[in-house]
Amino acid sequence: MEDRYNRDSVNIKELMLLTPFFEGLPEEAIERAVTHVVSRQHPSNQVILLENDWGSSVYFILDGWVKIRTYNLDGKEVTLNILGKGELFGEMAALDEVPRSTDVITLAPTLIGNMPAQDFALLIHTEPIAGIRLAQLMARRLRQVNRRLRLREADAQARVADILLFLAEGQGTHSQQGTEIPNLPHRELSSLSGLARETVTRVLSKLEKKSLIKRERDTLCIPNLHALERILV
Repeated sequence: MEDRYNRDSVNIKELMLLTPFFEGLPEEAIERAVTHVVSRQHPSNQVILLENDWGSSVYFILDGWVKIRTYNLDGKEVTLNILGKGELFGEMAALDEVPRSTDVITLAPTLIGNMPAQDFALLIHTEPIAGIRLAQLMARRLRQVNRRLRLREADAQARVADILLFLAEGQGTHSQQGTEIPNLPHRELSSLSGLARETVTRVLSKLEKKSLIKRERDTLCIPNLHALERILV
């Protein structure tokens, strides 16, 4: 397959500037931060980072999707998060200078911008807005984890609905039909929700019959977020 992201076809700096993290930062600060960014195209299902790798870079998703993965005490894979275009990962290991705590694997062909950890740290230390962006990112992820923990004892329908809303909050795009998210494989939704894959499949079918979701090959559309949220009550 032809690489859509060769050096002649895309300006990596422009893609970096489209990430919400850089919104409102001084142009000269952004120039310094992206000077040494290197872009890499990864195929689907490729491991980008492994747990216990050392944190020498911060990674910006310029296109595509990745999952953040770990394993429980029984050796079962657990998906902690799904991140898409405009998100970043690897920031905590880079700032703390400690090994990575999770694996990161692509879910689709993905373009990543690798920023050296020292450049990211310098940006955080010299630009207050960058520090605020990082704090907002951490707060949002903590809220998401807390909500998912609260729903661990809820019924299957509420747990699947929560995962869909979780994905819509982080990666949803708006269209005339509603809010669209990637139509992830059921095994990924199973790992995120802690439910059996068969249960996830059954719940998605029920939600679709109730017109709370619409599924296409690559996307899942939520026509009314508030209607889906009512399942959680």
